[in-house]
Amino acid sequence: MVRKFLLSKSFSSKITVAFLLVILISTLFISLSFYWESNSILKKNVRKSTIQIAKQTGESLSFIFNVGIDTSDFISSDQNIQRAALQLKSSTPYEQTRNSQYINTLLNNFVYSNSFVKIVYVLKEEGSGWGSGTFSEARFKNIPLSDQEWVKEAKRKDGELVWQGIQYDDFSGGGNNTDLTLPVGRVLKDFDTLSNIGLVQVHLDGRSILNTIGHLKLGKTGKFFVVDNEGRIMIDSHLDRINKKVENPDLFRHVVGDNHAEFEFTVKGVPYYGVKEPLSNGWMLVGTVPIHEISGQLDRLQSWILFSSGVFSMLAICIGLFIAGRVTKPVKQLTQIMQRVQQGDLKVRTAVNSSDEIGFLSKQFNNMIDEIENLMQQVKSEQSEKHHAELRAVIHRIHPHFLFNTLSTLRWLIDSNQNNRASLVLSALTHLLEANMGKSGSIIMVGEELDIIQKYLVILELRYEKKFNLELDIEPGTEILPIPRMLLQPVVENAIFHGIVPKNTDGRISIKIHSNNGDLEFLINDDGLGIQNDKLKELNDPETAVKNGEIGIGLRHIFDTLRLYYALNWEWSITSGPEQGTTVRILLKKIVESATKH
Repeated sequence: MVRKFLLSKSFSSKITVAFLLVILISTLFISLSFYWESNSILKKNVRKSTIQIAKQTGESLSFIFNVGIDTSDFISSDQNIQRAALQLKSSTPYEQTRNSQYINTLLNNFVYSNSFVKIVYVLKEEGSGWGSGTFSEARFKNIPLSDQEWVKEAKRKDGELVWQGIQYDDFSGGGNNTDLTLPVGRVLKDFDTLSNIGLVQVHLDGRSILNTIGHLKLGKTGKFFVVDNEGRIMIDSHLDRINKKVENPDLFRHVVGDNHAEFEFTVKGVPYYGVKEPLSNGWMLVGTVPIHEISGQLDRLQSWILFSSGVFSMLAICIGLFIAGRVTKPVKQLTQIMQRVQQGDLKVRTAVNSSDEIGFLSKQFNNMIDEIENLMQQVKSEQSEKHHAELRAVIHRIHPHFLFNTLSTLRWLIDSNQNNRASLVLSALTHLLEANMGKSGSIIMVGEELDIIQKYLVILELRYEKKFNLELDIEPGTEILPIPRMLLQPVVENAIFHGIVPKNTDGRISIKIHSNNGDLEFLINDDGLGIQNDKLKELNDPETAVKNGEIGIGLRHIFDTLRLYYALNWEWSITSGPEQGTTVRILLKKIVESATKH
């Protein structure tokens, strides 16, 4: 049945298929184009934003790390600390007390002066040392310092920094209030002998570091963490993952094995998007998020597009069948009557009494049959006028053609229903012609020119069914200065025709008029398509453009007006760029002084 419907030659099947194809194709094309473009833009913007967030966060973390590095460098280079550590056992009790006070004060000053430094320690392996804040020497003595992995690594690196993952401070005496810190340590050296005389350990504020990466959001479940160059997790909100290597081998390979800032990997069959940013201490900030959290809304949009396409298709079929039925019924009646007339029955008449074009055609058809019948009667009764009767019959046979053209014009007027619009255009045109045909001659005031432009814009808005916003910035007093008629209107006209209308959107035109040292300057700016560089170069050399015939009528009028009225006392320049709008500058020199004198 469907195949028979599609293969049918009837008008109803054709118009139904046409409605279906128009609605379905346009809906699918627009919807899918929107989906693909939105998907591309969304992914691009999300990835760009994620990289920017990672970069900014990396800079913040690097700043915190650099604070720890600078603090460690300063303490390691302090000669008083070196001397106290070197002479700890050989100094007198008084000197030990004085050194301890100095070092403790210095370490506490570091903590108080920088919000990112939580605790600072200067330690000796034999069980003595100094520390800021809640440093517990009793706890320190119970911990074999030489067995600590960071101490061993600090000795191997011989003065270079040793970074540890985020952890609770082992030497704090704060009890349950032990601080969460990120330690960075190194050996303390005697600058004279370069021998190790102790250890320096700076503890950065772990809570601030976790807050720095904890506030970042990637989708709903995405997160950031920090790994070292071996793929071990050093900073993570889940402390049980600290010092453990990245479990997912695909993610581990991207983190450690390549230099790409962006990558994709899978976790249990779920695709993930990842981004990484190097930090100042050699570590890497890594962010991961499931891809579906980035583009999930677009997937739902695609399903909605397919569903809506199906609904619109059914709606197109219903509308097509309904309209086809309303249109074809009177057409079929008229066709049947025409067939009977073709068979020679001139007594039949159509009974279509609708007020639309088909009803009008039916009435004209009846009139045509009446006239044809009368002509045939005349042919039979007046043999002497046979030749003229045949001529009249031929003339009447071409009436349908004339009728078709007339009906087409009438249909356009009836369908468009533009009586009010035509009245508004005519009214605006009347006012514009009245302004242009005024009695003020070829010289008018600036205010009159602006009034003409405003009336002209009314016509253009009605013609193109667009809104052209006119912004005026007129220096008081300049509106009464005399200028040649139609000096600014062609610029506005060009801005609309060549700049704004091709964009098929509303537009903006601004006119700024001000005086400076007797000169009167006009700046006309639009937000249109702009002018290509080669064409712009031609327009900024009007004399050459006129010679070569490369300038339009409007700008030619302005150039001739300036040349004839102001000799060499004028300037003209045009600045523009593709998709950047256009600004036309006209400068009339000494016109304000001249007008004042007169």
